Amino acid sequence: MRLPSVLLLLLLAALPARAQQEIKLATWNIAWLTLKPAGHPDLPRELRARLPEDFALLRGYANRLNADIVALQEIDGEQAAARVFDPSNYAIHLTDESDVQRPGFAVRRTLRVIPHRDLVELDIRAGARRSLRRGADITVETRDGARLRLLSVHLNAGCREDPLESGPPDCEGLARQAQVLARWVEARRREGVAFAILGDFNRRIGPRDDLLRIVEGEAPLARPTAGFASPCWADARGGRPFISHILLGGEARNWLVPNSMAVLVYGERDRSFRDRLSDHCPVSVRLRMQ
Repeated sequence: MRLPSVLLLLLLAALPARAQQEIKLATWNIAWLTLKPAGHPDLPRELRARLPEDFALLRGYANRLNADIVALQEIDGEQAAARVFDPSNYAIHLTDESDVQRPGFAVRRTLRVIPHRDLVELDIRAGARRSLRRGADITVETRDGARLRLLSVHLNAGCREDPLESGPPDCEGLARQAQVLARWVEARRREGVAFAILGDFNRRIGPRDDLLRIVEGEAPLARPTAGFASPCWADARGGRPFISHILLGGEARNWLVPNSMAVLVYGERDRSFRDRLSDHCPVSVRLRMQ
């Protein structure tokens, strides 16, 4: 017997909708987070070793950030990350390489982590004494089955705002990395998944920026930092352009909670704390995953 259309609509409306889970997604370059002592051959000669009280300060800020997922940069191993992120609350995933400055993630243990192959192509100087960084690639899944594919990056420095095609030599390397990211975005578009690229881009990205044009050529992206200046270590002249960014693609663009972009600014104002903490502050957004 055929159901009347009104009754059918009522039955469909009674079906449980997929639950939404709001998560806080952040990126944080913690600037040479290492347990190696000062003077170690893998570190710059002038680098100051962090003291126990410095790690305590960083853990305090990690607790204040209270993010569900943090894309990390410049991390020298899981033990160093565990000094900042409580291992009982966070699982650490880093790229599978021996570099001192590795990208990765700290993910709250209430979320499932599905690791993927490192985006090794981002290291366009693989094998060199000063190689670049791979991309850390994972999928996180909520208890309700919502999934988000994430890529933590730390791109080539030295091309903050010059044209990629005619700027200094470092711009050529950044252009190559942009093409690698574009291919990763295209793969996610074909899969039809929600995704985000986040981390230290070492680039001041404007609305018609070369890097954004290349990466966004494969799929539209939302950039929550657009139109804002970073208050991190701001002085009397005000904030500076962001170089850490969060790019949202696929359905993740619709998950963004409006006006949720935030920067956790350090309370310490003396410039000596830039070495004890980081020259980067955590940048975060909120997403309603479904």
